[in-house]
Amino acid sequence: MTKPAVAHGRQPMHGRDPSEAHRVSTTLELLFDLTFVVAISLCGAQLAHALAAGHAWTGVLGFAFGMFGILWAWMNYTWFASAFDTDDWTMRIATLVQMVGVLILGLGQAPFFASLEHGHADNRVLVAGYVVMRVSMVYLWMRVAKESPEYAAKGHAYAKWIVLAQLVWIVLGILDLPLAWAIVGGLAAMAVEFFGLYWVQSRVGGPNTPWHAHHITERYGLLVIIALGEVILGTTTAVDALVGRAGWTVDAVVVAVAGIALAVGVWWLYFAVPWGDLLHAYRTKGFGFGYGHMPLYAVIAAIGSGLHVVAYYVEGESKLGALGTILAISVPVGLTVVGIFLFANYLLPEGSSFHRLLTAMVLVTLGIAVLLAATGVPIALCLGVVMLSPWVVVIAYEIQGHERLAKLLEEAGVTATHD
Repeated sequence: MTKPAVAHGRQPMHGRDPSEAHRVSTTLELLFDLTFVVAISLCGAQLAHALAAGHAWTGVLGFAFGMFGILWAWMNYTWFASAFDTDDWTMRIATLVQMVGVLILGLGQAPFFASLEHGHADNRVLVAGYVVMRVSMVYLWMRVAKESPEYAAKGHAYAKWIVLAQLVWIVLGILDLPLAWAIVGGLAAMAVEFFGLYWVQSRVGGPNTPWHAHHITERYGLLVIIALGEVILGTTTAVDALVGRAGWTVDAVVVAVAGIALAVGVWWLYFAVPWGDLLHAYRTKGFGFGYGHMPLYAVIAAIGSGLHVVAYYVEGESKLGALGTILAISVPVGLTVVGIFLFANYLLPEGSSFHRLLTAMVLVTLGIAVLLAATGVPIALCLGVVMLSPWVVVIAYEIQGHERLAKLLEEAGVTATHD
């Protein structure tokens, strides 16, 4: 049957049913996510450049601040859309405005990282892009306040708090602060963002805004895939450097296989857990699940940055030796696996002992890779050992872990649908 043609006229922005059947990501949300592919890639590339230049501290600092702006804005829109998406023309235009803001935010990464290396923080373009995105959210929350009496108090409160936070960011963007004061100011602005969200949800009257557990976890899974795209890009860059230097050698093949295998291993590990079913069963853990993902996304993207560093090393443009290069990729891989297990523990704490065992196996594998690099083993072989770390868990899951997970879900009364 042909789907009837419809116009996208204004619709009342009422809360959507959190138990709505077959709720999936919309094509608008998928289009919105494409801009974050670019922003995350630009931020990750700057981290790789800083690490290769021997500026690890400023690289990590810039990456943390840059990814905060990217991820915080994405999460705020995602939770809002889960609650109130009307797919009318005003929602679409508001999303377009946010997409423009994301691109500005991405373009601000290079000058921001460069300024950090000179002892101050030129975050004017970053702030401009972020404010553009947040102004759009103010408009959307004001629509909620006007059109949904049930959530009017929270709509007004969110809009006011977003405006307050943006004023703080604008002041930081205008002032050319020394690095130490810029860090203090940035942390204070982040605290305002976090506290505002918590205060509105817990202190402002009226029901909490609705959200759909399976829709949220699908959206979060899609951003995991986007972050893994940075791993694939980093792999391509590293292999291109090797091939350009010596043609298709064994080292080039090893790096290609290792990089793609890392991406697939992390994907396999993350999606082995029925996040939607668990979050639906434990809705009170939504806040921790939602905003706790921020560091996880960052370290997944940093795996790609580590592979970029491998390319710099191969091309002779890195100040890092083989050991530093392997650390640049081993650390985010280890943090990624630990982060996934932390979330599994958070939603299903009964499996903590098995998770600790698997985490130990991963860390031992990465430790071997670092040790090999320290003893002069070629970097391609070291990278091959790093590749094995998530696959240790994948193999353990396929042999025994899936049975343990099924038993834990049954004991907790959670029905896994994997939808």
